[in-house]
Amino acid sequence: MAHRNPAVEDEVARFMRGLIRRNEGETQFHQAVHEVVESLMPFVLEHRPYREARILERLTEPDRVLIFRVCWEDDAHNVRINRAWRVQFNNCIGPYKGGLRFHPSVNLSILKFLGFEQVFKNSLTGLPMGGGKGGSNFNPKGKSDREVERFCQSLMIELHRHIGEDTDVPAGDIGVGAREISVLFGQYLRLANRYAGILTGKGLNFGGSLVRTEATGYGCVYFCENMLNHAGDGIEGKSVAISGSGNVAIYAAQKSITLGARVVTLSDSSGFIHIPGGLDHDLLEFIRELKEERRGRIAEMADRFDHVSFHKGQRPWGVPVDVALPCATENEISGEDAQTLVNNSVRAVCEGANMPTDWDGMRAFLDAGILYGPAKAANAGGVAVSGLEQSQNALRLSWSAHEVDSRLQTIMHDIHETCLRHGSENGGVNYVKGANIGGFLKIADAMLAYGIV
Repeated sequence: MAHRNPAVEDEVARFMRGLIRRNEGETQFHQAVHEVVESLMPFVLEHRPYREARILERLTEPDRVLIFRVCWEDDAHNVRINRAWRVQFNNCIGPYKGGLRFHPSVNLSILKFLGFEQVFKNSLTGLPMGGGKGGSNFNPKGKSDREVERFCQSLMIELHRHIGEDTDVPAGDIGVGAREISVLFGQYLRLANRYAGILTGKGLNFGGSLVRTEATGYGCVYFCENMLNHAGDGIEGKSVAISGSGNVAIYAAQKSITLGARVVTLSDSSGFIHIPGGLDHDLLEFIRELKEERRGRIAEMADRFDHVSFHKGQRPWGVPVDVALPCATENEISGEDAQTLVNNSVRAVCEGANMPTDWDGMRAFLDAGILYGPAKAANAGGVAVSGLEQSQNALRLSWSAHEVDSRLQTIMHDIHETCLRHGSENGGVNYVKGANIGGFLKIADAMLAYGIV
């Protein structure tokens, strides 16, 4: 890791004091900004135009935040009220782009952190997309299809005023899958009386893209493969620990298996399963059906298969592996977890979830000099294919799965090359620094060109 400069650290501390004062209590947002600013500050201090135009200060302030209530009626005819947000963070290189999340934990801090990360992630793809994020504290779990439909239709009554194919293009995220996107899109058509690509993640019958469901998991593995290949290694034969059991985890596991790796863990909120001999495609399909269709718990795997053990209330990071792919949720790898992985000689960590490693964990990985792919680079595959869906919608075309997957592989390779260009140091690669500077440059230069706006 590069030598720490006290003058730079003082400037980072000064910047963060101001940001925390302006955004009191928004701890997830503070964490996301701190990680970016720490690696960007030396670069900004060396480049006077960015410093004088106060690009960092402007970049950490959203263009606008929309907050509105969503009223709907449940199946028992009770009136229910939720809060919804859309954070339109930065559109200097393209329309706002970022998912909608439905979960009781959703708040402004989480959405600002996700929107801020999205700005850099979208820039790294090379596609013309700005950054945004949105969602609601509505919980779709346990709700009937009609309740979800009524909520989504009510939400779109307000949201449709603020989105558009050249303005803001939401997608799905936690709690917003094919069911929710379909109803949201149907309500938009009803309200706006126009067919346009104003959402991504749509069904294949009405403008969706092949490989979109698989894209984040596939992209994470492609990025990891690029890191290993650059280091003179490869993913074939490697043991892999994956957290989560949703789309990202399942398709990261599928692609890892296809490339010859041995996936030994998956998890959910109840604990993790350990399969020492490795998952195969049949077991993976059982897990997909269990989680996506039956909404079951991963513990069922240990009941059904003798070679699968379940570890209640634990995360998989104590299992010695070559590669770790955190694909569940934010801050799931603590400093202690990260040190355990390092002590067990992990070769690479590649983030499939958004900010799954906390501050101490990131420090442990960087100090150990392992291959560490941060989320804004490693999980950009999902939004990359969302961008490709936008392109297909604009062209009124549908590309084959092979073509979309080929474009995804190229985008992840190009992101890796950007990280190398800006993150190579001391004979190694600081992928955090490379991703942050690589994503920043395109945005910052556009902001300079536009003047003080």
